[in-house]
Amino acid sequence: MNRTNEVVMGAQDPMRNILLNVDSYKASHAFQYPPETRYVYSYIESRGGKWDRTVFFGLQMFLKEYLCTPITREMIDEAENFWRAHGEPFYRAGWDHILQEYDGYLPVEIKAAPEGEIIPTGNVLLTIVNTDPECYWLTSALETALLRAVWYPTTVATNSWHCKQIILQYLDLTSDDREQVAFKLHDFGARGVSSLESAAIGGVAHLVNFSGTDTVSGVLAARTYYNEDMAGFSIPAAEHSTMTAWGRDGEAAAYRNMIHQFGGKGKLVAVVSDSYDLFNAVDKIWGEELRQEVIDSGATIVVRPDSGDPAVVPVQCVEHLGEKFGYSLNGRGYKVLAPCVRVIQGDGITIDTIGLILRNLADKGWAADNIAFGMGGGLLQQLNRDTLKFAMKCSAAQIGGQWVDVYKDPITDHAKHSKRGRLALVRENGKYVTVAADDAGDRDVLIPVYRNGKLLCDWTFAEIRERAGLFFETA
Repeated sequence: MNRTNEVVMGAQDPMRNILLNVDSYKASHAFQYPPETRYVYSYIESRGGKWDRTVFFGLQMFLKEYLCTPITREMIDEAENFWRAHGEPFYRAGWDHILQEYDGYLPVEIKAAPEGEIIPTGNVLLTIVNTDPECYWLTSALETALLRAVWYPTTVATNSWHCKQIILQYLDLTSDDREQVAFKLHDFGARGVSSLESAAIGGVAHLVNFSGTDTVSGVLAARTYYNEDMAGFSIPAAEHSTMTAWGRDGEAAAYRNMIHQFGGKGKLVAVVSDSYDLFNAVDKIWGEELRQEVIDSGATIVVRPDSGDPAVVPVQCVEHLGEKFGYSLNGRGYKVLAPCVRVIQGDGITIDTIGLILRNLADKGWAADNIAFGMGGGLLQQLNRDTLKFAMKCSAAQIGGQWVDVYKDPITDHAKHSKRGRLALVRENGKYVTVAADDAGDRDVLIPVYRNGKLLCDWTFAEIRERAGLFFETA
């Protein structure tokens, strides 16, 4: 067995050691606080950015995966050896104290907004404070892992949520059925993210708002961390290799095979159709040679254009299908394709192109019913911590028996000022606002979710989806 396998297969995987799940400079911070520091209190917020509201989501995954598992003597030894070689000091006494007094469970309390809640930016989403005065340094030691655990799934869920808003606007304008929104945005992002863990975290964040996905790890994350057996669904679909393997002369045969293999009453089958000439495929093959087979199959064939201008080509595809298969007018006066055909656009999709496509369709008299979207990189990868300006900052500390406000306010960038004191999230006049904890009374929306190794709140995915969907029901 080589050395790499020895590390991975051994008793301790260093990649899962919470003591090493940090930025390097964190190792020295235990020695930097003022004398007589006993408690350090920090919070996480989105300071603004691309959108004015966030869908808070994802903390429970991190708590279950990392903080509900105790540290061990082996993990402490491993961290000490690493930091010595890496050039940083190591506060061994602090970690040994946690092992001895708390059986390795971390003595911190985390309070957070309910997952799935829609919260305006600029508000506290989460707070954390040590529960043992000997562990004042622990709050900040967890920043790297905790902030990452929150900003990414919250940003993906927020991105997906705002896409849903746009789709619903056009369904309300052009359609008789807004309930179809659940399957209007499909997650195509698994292959385009940085890791399997990113696919799982981002994939389940999208499923807060929609039910369509090809990111299997996201469905498994919902099952593992949120007690949802099957959070997302997919359909049989072609890729270019399965179509072009038949050769250009066999294009019609490839499409016919999709009908025969997967057709049937009420079935949906997606077929990529731009391998050679999209409009020949739509007009001649789907619209003439296979037209009656499509109708007789009882299925809905979802034609996928996969190249060209994403704001234009799928609209043209809908128009060409309308000429070949016909359409009806719905109650709002917009055209809806015959039930046997629809379009899905999965190339070049972002929150901006979704709006462009739906507007172009509406301008030409077509309902949003006729199209669905698949989003990959635009959903899970083309985001970063600055998309919503996420930050975790210390806002209070108890030093010498007194709580003091802690904050920063850079003269070179006042937008980076941080909040002061211990905080609460309350509703005032129907809106969330952040106030001093002492002024909140029993109005604080932040709920204790973790304390000293114990998970205090276990949200189900159904509860989270319900919260995220309440805005749409009342909009």
